[in-house]
Amino acid sequence: KRAKQMFDEGADFIDIGGESTRPGADQVDVNNEILRVMPAIQRITNLKIPISLDTRNSSTMEFGLSSGVSIINDVSGLKHDLKSVKVISKFQKPIIIMHMPGTPKNMMKKNKYNDVVLDVYDFLENRVSLCEEYGINKSNIILDPGIGFGKDFEQNLSILKNLSIFHAIGCPIMVGISRKRFISNISKEEVPKKRLGGTVSASLIAMNQGVNIHRVHDVSDIVQSIKVFQQIIN
Repeated sequence: KRAKQMFDEGADFIDIGGESTRPGADQVDVNNEILRVMPAIQRITNLKIPISLDTRNSSTMEFGLSSGVSIINDVSGLKHDLKSVKVISKFQKPIIIMHMPGTPKNMMKKNKYNDVVLDVYDFLENRVSLCEEYGINKSNIILDPGIGFGKDFEQNLSILKNLSIFHAIGCPIMVGISRKRFISNISKEEVPKKRLGGTVSASLIAMNQGVNIHRVHDVSDIVQSIKVFQQIIN
């Protein structure tokens, strides 16, 4: 029901995941992950709604892509499971490559950068080169700098201020900034569901830098803000 509601509100695809990747989260067994996402994938696919599958595991990717999933969203940037890049190459479906140092369990202890923007850029550029070596078409690669994943407040702001630099890699950019902690650092709003205003603001700043893919919770509100923004600036 939630997937249909979000789709009706204007979502282009629904992101499904069977493993939490929030800071400090424990790893989920692959078999359990598949069992968690399987019913949702089957029911949402039956509704003809496109699905993005959020997973770090090649077995889950293969199951999802065989079951009609449209996009794979890997927060590890295809580093967690070395078989993943081969699965993506086999199916030739879009892949979202995100930057995250380490794992969800320890990423906030690994946020040491010489220059966070350039270091994330180099990581993403190298992952694109790897994908191309395995025969993945560059047009199928989407890049996510990983706001909140192994970055502190100042590091997140540096990336958000410099999102346009990532276009030089030559792939579409996605951001996941909805309800993130950095909004709380600025607004002092501790309740995630009450961070819509900050989410809208950051989303429009990202749009102004050419970011056209947004992973959000509040679909209707973000769609409305984007429509008004685009109408005014065009």
